[in-house]
Amino acid sequence: MLTSYVQFSPSLSQAQMHIPDGYLSPLTSLVMFLLILPFWVRGARSLRQRLSGRLVPLVALFAAFSFVIMMFNVPLPGGTTGHAVGGALAAIILGPEIASLAISIALIIQALFFGDGGLLAIGANCFNMAVVLPYTSYAIYQFIARNSPLDARRRPLAAIIGGWIGLNLAAFFTAVEFGIQPLLFKAADGTPLYAPFPLSIAIPAMMIPHMLIASVVEGLVTGAVVAYLQRANPSLLMLNLQPQAVAESVDFRRMRLLWVILAVLSILTPLGLLAPGTAWGEWSSEQLTQIDPALKTIPQGLRQLEGLWGAPLAEYTIPGLGNANLGYVISAVVGIVLIGVVAWLFTALLSGGHGPRMMKDNG
Repeated sequence: MLTSYVQFSPSLSQAQMHIPDGYLSPLTSLVMFLLILPFWVRGARSLRQRLSGRLVPLVALFAAFSFVIMMFNVPLPGGTTGHAVGGALAAIILGPEIASLAISIALIIQALFFGDGGLLAIGANCFNMAVVLPYTSYAIYQFIARNSPLDARRRPLAAIIGGWIGLNLAAFFTAVEFGIQPLLFKAADGTPLYAPFPLSIAIPAMMIPHMLIASVVEGLVTGAVVAYLQRANPSLLMLNLQPQAVAESVDFRRMRLLWVILAVLSILTPLGLLAPGTAWGEWSSEQLTQIDPALKTIPQGLRQLEGLWGAPLAEYTIPGLGNANLGYVISAVVGIVLIGVVAWLFTALLSGGHGPRMMKDNG
């Protein structure tokens, strides 16, 4: 059973942990949405109280970075794919409260415009990747780094460990959300209504590949950027603890390089298409029958909800373009612009509306 459920369809290459519509019951989706709301409120309050308008572009930068890095799929054992999220890095720089907002903006744009993650599952996806990941990663990073100097070698190591554990825990929560569905929601004949994977399948299928590869990527990316900032812009590593002081001392001209790196990454996004297969637990109802012929009945709830929302650029493709690589790049650019603008305006509004002035002062 486990072997059959970790096979893949070579026609798709989607993102791991983005739960699609139909895999969670509406009740589960509602509960997860209610769970995420307090964190959004907490993040908004933290942003309003602690982040000055001068730092507004950083939120947009990390939201856009998270979106782009999630487009780089890596092959996982069993023929599935996965990706880093960038949540650990955002938490270390912005703090977990504000990072939660930044990552949530990226995830919501992904669901609405690219069909990456379900509309009903926005609460679950945001809770897993924009709460569990950044809060866990930041706590571990702070515990290991403690009061060490900004150039201490333990800080990149702390970032690596925090990113690895944070993404693994997010994957575990996702697996549990999948695994409780057949326990709680069944049709009259006893068959699952939504995700058909029990906990005994969902947990190892999610955790093993994440522990071995996807979380390693998250950790290494986080550690590499922290090591870079130690040399190029060390004051950013104190942003969450001393936001006002950092806002006055940080060299924003050096931040332009990060935007250039983001642009380069968007051009390189077709590399994310090289990993064959689809993410575990993101199969359509038709793919489920191909993956496991023993699954004679497609869950009724899954079939009813899977087409709930038709995203305009579904699966990061441009209708009528006929070139998957070019479509992927265009989707990356469109996503960066959308997420950057939304994050910028939202952050500027909460921090006093000084975002555009900051651009003028540093342009």
